[in-house]
Amino acid sequence: MQGPASNWVILAEGGEFTLIDGGYPNDTPLVLESIRQVGLDPRAAQAMLITHGHVDHTGAANYFAQHFDVPVLSSAQEHRQVLGLESFQVTPAQVILRAWRPAVFRWMRHVLRAGGAQGTQVPTAQRWDAEQLAKLPGAPVAIPTPGHTPGHTAFLLPQSETLISGDALITGHALSSHHGPQMLHPMFHHHAQWTQNSLERPGQLSASLILPGHGGAFEGTPHEAVLEAATRRWRRRVASPSPASGQAQRLEKSQPLPIGGIALP
Repeated sequence: MQGPASNWVILAEGGEFTLIDGGYPNDTPLVLESIRQVGLDPRAAQAMLITHGHVDHTGAANYFAQHFDVPVLSSAQEHRQVLGLESFQVTPAQVILRAWRPAVFRWMRHVLRAGGAQGTQVPTAQRWDAEQLAKLPGAPVAIPTPGHTPGHTAFLLPQSETLISGDALITGHALSSHHGPQMLHPMFHHHAQWTQNSLERPGQLSASLILPGHGGAFEGTPHEAVLEAATRRWRRRVASPSPASGQAQRLEKSQPLPIGGIALP
C-alpha cells in the first residue's frame, strides 16, 4: 500500500494478516481503510512488523497495540528506538539548513501535518525471533540491513519471490526527482557506509518484485535494483574526454553525486 509519503505492506493468509510498517501517525485511518479494502478486519492482525523505528513507518503501531492488542515487533537492534528510548531520525538542524529549498520545505510541511513531530514511542513493543516470524501470515524472513538505522531490516517472502526493502532501497521520495531504484539522501542515514554495505545483501537474494518503503513497486530482481541504485550513486557527466575512455570513467567515480536526484549540501 503506497501512502502519501511512505508505504506499508499487508501479508494476508485466509482472514488473518501481518502488517509491515504503518506510515505516519496521521496515516492510521488510511492504514485501517486499506486493510478493509482488501476484505480484512483490522482486528485480525497477527503482528505488526517494523522495518525500522522512524516515525514515518511506526505511525499506526500504537493504535494497533492499544486497540487490537496486536504485537508490535522489531529487530533487537531497533527495539530501543521503537520504544522511544533512542532516536536515529534526521535532526531538525539538518532539515532547517536545507529548508530554503522548495522540495525540502514541502516535505517538512507534510511531515508536520502527518504527525511526524510526535516521534516514535511504542511502550509495548517486543523483539521478534525467526521462529516467531515463520509462523506469521506470509512467513517473512528477516534480512538485516543496518545503516539507515542500526537495526533496519528488510523482509524476504520466498514463496512469492518478493523483497520488502524498507528504506534500505527505495524507488522514490519527496526530495528526489528520480523514479526508480535509489537510496535516500545521506542525511537520512545513521551510518552512510553501513547503508552502502547493506545493499550487497539484498542484491544476492532471489526475488522478482521489490516493495520499498518509499515509492512504487519495482518489477525486477534485487540485483538489477541494486545495480541501478549504485549507478546513480556514481553518475556524473564529464564533457571530455569520451565517456568510453578510462580517464572519463575515473572522473565519474571521483565525483559522486548524492543519491536521490537533488544535490543537497
